Amino acid sequence: MARAKKLAEDFDARPGAVTFGVFATCDPRIDEPSRKRAANIAGMVADVVAGNVRMPDGRAAEVVWSPILVDGEKQADAVARQFMAAGVQALICAPDTWAFPQLTAVSLLAHMPADVPLNITCGNSGPKPGVVFAHALNGALAQMGRLAALNVGTWPDTGPRPEMTPATAEALIDWCYAAMTYAGLKGKRVVVFGHDSMGMETALAHVLATRRTFGLEITRLDMKLLADMLAKKAHNEKELRALRRWIDKHVADRLDLSQPGAAGRFDQGLAMYLIMRDLLADLGAVGGGFMNQLEWGSDLRGLPLPICDAAESLLNATFDHRGRKPPLPFATEADVQGLLTMLFMTWLSGGQPPLFMDFRKVWEPWEIRALADKLGVKYTPKDAWAQRGFVDGDNSGSAALDWAGRPGEKPEEVLKRVGMPGAELHYFPGGGNSVTFITPGGISGLAARLAYSDPAGAFSLVWDEAETVDLPPLLAAAVAATSTPTWPHTWVMPRYASMAEYKQYAPANHFHMTWNLRPARLQHWMDLAGVLSVTPWQARPVFIPGTDRPLPLAYLLGGGENATKLCRAARRA
Repeated sequence: MARAKKLAEDFDARPGAVTFGVFATCDPRIDEPSRKRAANIAGMVADVVAGNVRMPDGRAAEVVWSPILVDGEKQADAVARQFMAAGVQALICAPDTWAFPQLTAVSLLAHMPADVPLNITCGNSGPKPGVVFAHALNGALAQMGRLAALNVGTWPDTGPRPEMTPATAEALIDWCYAAMTYAGLKGKRVVVFGHDSMGMETALAHVLATRRTFGLEITRLDMKLLADMLAKKAHNEKELRALRRWIDKHVADRLDLSQPGAAGRFDQGLAMYLIMRDLLADLGAVGGGFMNQLEWGSDLRGLPLPICDAAESLLNATFDHRGRKPPLPFATEADVQGLLTMLFMTWLSGGQPPLFMDFRKVWEPWEIRALADKLGVKYTPKDAWAQRGFVDGDNSGSAALDWAGRPGEKPEEVLKRVGMPGAELHYFPGGGNSVTFITPGGISGLAARLAYSDPAGAFSLVWDEAETVDLPPLLAAAVAATSTPTWPHTWVMPRYASMAEYKQYAPANHFHMTWNLRPARLQHWMDLAGVLSVTPWQARPVFIPGTDRPLPLAYLLGGGENATKLCRAARRA
């Protein structure tokens, strides 16, 4: 009599790296040297992915590839079972010869989840030819409404072990980061302390839509738990002292403790970092958020507690008193859509630090030039801030400490530019310390903000390429003084949006930036997640070769990108 198998009680609940499965299709009539070449290409593609794709915590993605050439249904079944046993979450088909789509790749896909990310990467080779099969397969899938990313690249037409060109590899790697983000975040959770974000509809936790679209869970914990744990000193006191010594050493006299009881309240803020960090780790969370206003630090009907700005900045940073660490995207004011924006962009960038900002003041060119003239600050046509304008990105909350410096700078150098002034007591009578710095210019990346539409039942992302700019010191001080000088400031200049457009189409009062993130990665991820891409900038071309990913064929056959995404969203609902 058959008996059920009892699983082990001791198990590792920690998530593993995302696993990619690479396979090659073929034709049983093809000669043996061409078959060996086809298998070698699958191995070559797998090695490119393994050598270049990293999880946000620095671990390499898992990559498996099958030497079995998928000639027909029997091989398709065998490779699919290999992949399922290996826990494959994203597929890459690397054809070099003609094959029969339904008998090969389509049959393999029948074993996998309907939304498993699929990439088809081939050389533009003529002898057999794999590119003909790639178009046949991509067309078949598009007619079925099945999304696939087609990467017609380049490698030599002949030879047993061809190597793909760097451009081909770059396009493949961009897609892999999107697939890793989409597949890797399914089943994960974020933890938000507090309820709705200060009454901001643009920041609500759309629990069902988030679960349906991204596979993410939102765990909501009351701030009373944090208040109780703070009162109980539910942190490691020895570690708190080490953290405080580290701040004292690197921030030094830029830590303002002049307010009554400031030292004790600042230590409470640091204790909150340790408490929230450990709670998030215990729950296996990939991100979080903290409401603060009004109940925590501002409501005089209760007992206002110290603000958590330093804790939020430390969670988002790539370092703390222990050394280097992965950033943990963390949103101030319990801004869930801000948190999700930062989370996705951190994963897409391979673990770069997120920046949380108010969309504070848009300085149009005429306005910033007028201020410069008033102050006697000279400028020329080479000064981008004077010609294009910029946004003052400014918020007391969770700007990663990294943004006080440039990518790659050592933490001790970055911290030399960080100050921690006392909280504004009229806003935050609970006291504590905020974090302040001015981000250096010349940092490139993407600035974006996720939004939700109830009528459409879909998420959108308003985005543009962006760069930080430096202002002359006198002008920088004056610009900072027009908002809140004691908070972090990042002067953000979008690449294509004019200031007139930018200030009209911000979907919320917060926006976010991640450095070293390529548009193609973001676009591939929006394809997989069904997020609408919103770039209403008149100056931006529809397609920028070498920057944008090619539009999936399924969109063209389905009536356009947004129409197809909305149709797919309706089916998912």
